[in-house]
Amino acid sequence: MQISTLEAIEILGTVAFAISGSFAAMQKRLDPFGVLIIAFVTSIGGGTVRDLLLGDTPVAWMRDVNYCLLILLTSIATIFFKTHIKKFKVTLFLFDSLGLGLFTMLGIQKGIVFGLSPGICIALGTITGCFGGIIRDTLLNTIPLIFKREVYATACILGGVLYYALLYFNLKDDVAQIVVMAFIFALRIVVVRYKLTLPRFGF
Repeated sequence: MQISTLEAIEILGTVAFAISGSFAAMQKRLDPFGVLIIAFVTSIGGGTVRDLLLGDTPVAWMRDVNYCLLILLTSIATIFFKTHIKKFKVTLFLFDSLGLGLFTMLGIQKGIVFGLSPGICIALGTITGCFGGIIRDTLLNTIPLIFKREVYATACILGGVLYYALLYFNLKDDVAQIVVMAFIFALRIVVVRYKLTLPRFGF
């Protein structure tokens, strides 16, 4: 069975966010059931919000149980391999950044399928990439990254703008998608490595 580029992105994004959610839960010392729940909401949270906004129901994970099984197997594998991974924080960051890039592109593509404008597609990409992490962090009693000074949602927006710019200059769509996902992933690494933040407003 041949897998399309979009399906491959969704599978990789689901795995990346399931690992991210599992490690976040294990950092908080949750039991295996808690780890599974956090992995699940991290993986499907953004896509669920996106599909509800589009009126595309039942939402994607309800139509295809294979994604639920994928999250379950990924979570179990992550729990078993946790003893071989010493730096939980680094691992969580890397997979969260990878999932952010993959799911942002997935959300943009979903908006394109529905014939929406570029601005709305970028918003959908940002929602798909960020909302799973928001739900995860909220359940774990942590301030979500999107509400801190870190370049998080901004990375999704910049990635979306870059995608449409690349299409404007006639770059092949598949290549543009790969470039954008790599850009978001690399941008997250750079801003964290060099402690770059957005300006803070308020009193």
